Amino acid sequence: MPPTNVFYIVLVGIALLVLLVLFLIILNFFNTWLKAFLAKAHVSFPNLVAMRLRGVPTNMIVDARITAAKAGMMLSTDDLESHYLAEGNLLPTVRALVAASKANISLNWEQACAIDLATKGTSKSVIEAVQTSINPKVIDCVIEGRDTIDGVAKDGIQVKVRAKVTVRSNLEHYVGSAQEETVIARVGEGIVSTIGSSENYKIVLQNPNAITEGVLNRGLDVGTAFEILSIDIADVDLGENRGAKLQAAQAEANKVVAQAQAEIRRAAAVALEQEMKAKVQEMQAKLVEAEAEVPMAMAESFRSGNLGIMDYYRMKNIQADTGMRESISDSDDK
Repeated sequence: MPPTNVFYIVLVGIALLVLLVLFLIILNFFNTWLKAFLAKAHVSFPNLVAMRLRGVPTNMIVDARITAAKAGMMLSTDDLESHYLAEGNLLPTVRALVAASKANISLNWEQACAIDLATKGTSKSVIEAVQTSINPKVIDCVIEGRDTIDGVAKDGIQVKVRAKVTVRSNLEHYVGSAQEETVIARVGEGIVSTIGSSENYKIVLQNPNAITEGVLNRGLDVGTAFEILSIDIADVDLGENRGAKLQAAQAEANKVVAQAQAEIRRAAAVALEQEMKAKVQEMQAKLVEAEAEVPMAMAESFRSGNLGIMDYYRMKNIQADTGMRESISDSDDK
């Protein structure tokens, strides 16, 4: 076979192979391409092939592009692929962007993607953020499992308040801002502070609006993902008399302190008494010791001649006379 014929056969084979590959590509992506073309969200075959090679689901990208196109927004396949590859929730993000557009809320694609990625792994979502921006949300101020927020007025009476906060999402500051828990904590702090600054509980009961006005004036939504629209007091009730309890506790504590001080004084007095008794015993011992030396001194006087027998008798008579006088005096007193 001449070389020219071989060349033509190889060329035809290559052409047939190329046509076969093109046919398989068209067969594989035709439905997706046609769906996008009919929806006026055209995606070329090379883009479809490239997305398949990058591991991106073409149907998801096309569906997201169609959804945006039907809402009058043209999102490029590159933007959609980038968000998908960043592990974002593609279709919910597009739907949130469409909802914001229909509600005339300022939200661009970059902000929507940022909110979606920020809420990933939490109970929130970009759709919920947009919906809360459209339809404000009512939050019950429940702190640490309690149904009421408790404060104590200056007169010591506890006031229990049930409050509801109406908030709207602030999409411009949603990413990196504090969430509902911070809003609830700040509102609770404001309510407790307002009640605590009231002279007595009657002022709070007569004008509950003073609580909401005082809390709203604090600008509690600064640095949060929400804008506080209103704070409503659902119920106000009285609690314990904390002032009286504190006074009773203080009185009991003072009593204990006084008892302790009295016990200290009593113990000191007992110790002093025992010390004096010991001194008396010591003096008595010294007296007995001195009296024991008297006979010895008398004996020594006898031996030395300084004391005679008559002197001794006279001393005995004096002692007997003194004893008699003392006994007579004791009988007269009785």
